[in-house]
Amino acid sequence: MTFAPLRLASLALALGAALSLGACNKPVGGSGAVAGNGLSEDGYAMGNPNAKVTVLEFGSLTCPHCAHWEEAVWPQFKAQYVDTGKVHYVFKEVLIHQQEDAAAALLARCVPPDKYFATVQAVFRSQPQIFAGDTRGALLHVAQAEGMSEQQFTTCLSDTNALQAVGARQTKIDEVYHVSQTPTFIVNGKTLDGVELKDLSAAIDPLLAK
Repeated sequence: MTFAPLRLASLALALGAALSLGACNKPVGGSGAVAGNGLSEDGYAMGNPNAKVTVLEFGSLTCPHCAHWEEAVWPQFKAQYVDTGKVHYVFKEVLIHQQEDAAAALLARCVPPDKYFATVQAVFRSQPQIFAGDTRGALLHVAQAEGMSEQQFTTCLSDTNALQAVGARQTKIDEVYHVSQTPTFIVNGKTLDGVELKDLSAAIDPLLAK
């Protein structure tokens, strides 16, 4: 799924309006390794930080292709490469549907860090409701499932500093990685053409054999 470059001012206005009720072209990229695990401004990392291979996934929380990958490919990829310590995996948020993605990204970073990825997965499952036009209702349901009150949810999505950080992360992705589709995978600095497990394995396995 492709997207237009971020316009933070219009994004802020669109996000405010959305809450007032109270694949794609081939990209190129850099290496982008992230030290350690857990949530940081560079993304959400898991696996072995000292692994030979770092896999960056650039995903939109409102991208159906990303949701499908997470459901169909992620469990086997995680079992084969992340859980075994062979790969250091990093998920980076990309804004495809700008107001919806920004709201989802804000929510995912308001829950405790150890619940970030589970919240991302819950947003993926909520896409039908989001695409039906009820972004706030869908995200509120996710927030409440993670123990947030409606007031906490509203405060989270009204955080202008956090919204600026969302925009800064997107700008970095635009300028450093030039990602124009989701999902996009970069393996040790090389952008892959495919997103299936066989495509990832074809890039990862020779690096592990070195």
